[in-house]
Amino acid sequence: MRGQLALRAATAASWASRRAGRGNGSMIGGLIALKIDPSLMTQLGRGKRTVLVTGTNGKSTTTRMTAAALQTLGRVATQADGANMDAGIVAALTAHRSAPLAAIEVDELHLPHVADALNPSVVVLLNLSRDQLDRVGEINMIERRLREGMARHPAAVLIANCDDVLVTSIAYDHPNVVWVSAGSGWSVDATSCPRSGEPIVWEGEHWYSTGADFQRPVPQWRVGEHTLSGPDGLEIPLALALPGRANRGNAAQAVAAAVALGADPDAAAAAAGTVREIAGRYRTVEVDGRRTRMLLAKNPAGWQEALSMIDPAATGLVIAVNGQVPDGEDLSWLWDVRFEHFEGTQVVAAGERATDLAVRLTYAGVEHITVADPLDAIASCPPGRVEVLANYTAFRDLNRDLETGTRA
Repeated sequence: MRGQLALRAATAASWASRRAGRGNGSMIGGLIALKIDPSLMTQLGRGKRTVLVTGTNGKSTTTRMTAAALQTLGRVATQADGANMDAGIVAALTAHRSAPLAAIEVDELHLPHVADALNPSVVVLLNLSRDQLDRVGEINMIERRLREGMARHPAAVLIANCDDVLVTSIAYDHPNVVWVSAGSGWSVDATSCPRSGEPIVWEGEHWYSTGADFQRPVPQWRVGEHTLSGPDGLEIPLALALPGRANRGNAAQAVAAAVALGADPDAAAAAAGTVREIAGRYRTVEVDGRRTRMLLAKNPAGWQEALSMIDPAATGLVIAVNGQVPDGEDLSWLWDVRFEHFEGTQVVAAGERATDLAVRLTYAGVEHITVADPLDAIASCPPGRVEVLANYTAFRDLNRDLETGTRA
């Protein structure tokens, strides 16, 4: 009865939020529902075959690809907006109560208790690196917490990226693991073994610990430029609408998760390839006569991957950085990003912390100008193709301004 009351209250709160023009109301509905009945997530997940997706980078993209792949099996409950904490998860499950399947994005700090509530069939472990130290904390502590959380669910299939040392440590002792070589362009946060503290040695794509019986497992799935290799000699085409090596790795893990639940590999890969845009990421819009592509990055590993996607033929690159609470107010991580020289491309430092970024670009030897407002920064670029790379709130606010046609 309490669960029924919670759902009715959530529906009413969501309706009121939409009527007041305060968004779609899903978050406030989820928050109110959980206040009334803290066990609601468990109730909503009961009977569903659920895939949880977590990691520092790529959660939203992989969740969208996983949902697309699972739709080859039936209806899927999932988040439309990337709300990956308890209220957002409850909102997604509430909106799709009768769906037999679920693909749920989960913040890495929340994974243990969400897994306890939903008893997932599959958990996708993408990567683990430093992110918002003022909120998340020290990375090896997160690895230990996730390892302990997954140990409580031995029946769950872990789809784990064996190219990421910390993810491998989470899954290494689990009885039910599917290893995927999904790639890892960032190893700075795993130079030492999470189990012994001794150095990790890399030999090509293989790695091993010098202080423990811990090394890169043999992958069952491996991603290539245009193909995906799976168990028993399986080789299927992988054609993605999204750019970059990281997204091919995301797709590989999404397909492996869907196959673990019984999906046909070819159908799952084709479905994952249809994903084109995630909450405004990767979309191209016209801004002041400039064809502008929007990219999002939130931490050093994500920035490094996003920088590798920048089109060298672009006439302008706007890098926008804010330092609000959702971004992490400590921007010292900027000094960990390997900013490259962009010959022939005008680089513009923008955002609330444009000056901090400009100092970093100066030390990196990147010629640039500083224009704080991102829309003005785009307009300052020569006509043609402009790439915009922004962190979380800078990206969110720029999308809002593009929708409303106003300045912040």
